[in-house]
Amino acid sequence: MPKPSYVRFEVPPELAEKAYEALKIARETGKIKKGTNETTKAVERGLAKLVLIAEDVDPPEVVMHLPLLCEERKIPYVYVPSKEKLGQAAGIEVKAASATIIEAGQAKELVEEIVAKVNEIKAKAGLPTTPVVVAEEKAAPAKKEVKKERKK
Repeated sequence: MPKPSYVRFEVPPELAEKAYEALKIARETGKIKKGTNETTKAVERGLAKLVLIAEDVDPPEVVMHLPLLCEERKIPYVYVPSKEKLGQAAGIEVKAASATIIEAGQAKELVEEIVAKVNEIKAKAGLPTTPVVVAEEKAAPAKKEVKKERKK
């Protein structure tokens, strides 16, 4: 089966397995978003650290915008062969066309390794690379509770 038109570079199977594993670890120790709508929003807002896009999406238009959007926002992305395995790694019982890691948690080193390898592959393919830094965002200070008294 030929690769869909949105697949811009070939990802080795062992790298795809590492991507599934990173998503699974991030789900348990960090924060992820599942599905194309949530992934697109995370990329547009600049929250995504790594985007996973399934190669077996039909129709391909569902995820066709993600690679270009990721490159525009300088967010690393990787292709994985199966939307079914992507859904399982994301912790849902249905297939997922795409998912993203928002906070890597204990998968930080694994995500950095994946991004570095994807950058090597993209450089060989003549595509723009993305920064490898997966710095965790500092937690926002807690909002002070303001109690308003109701007049009776």
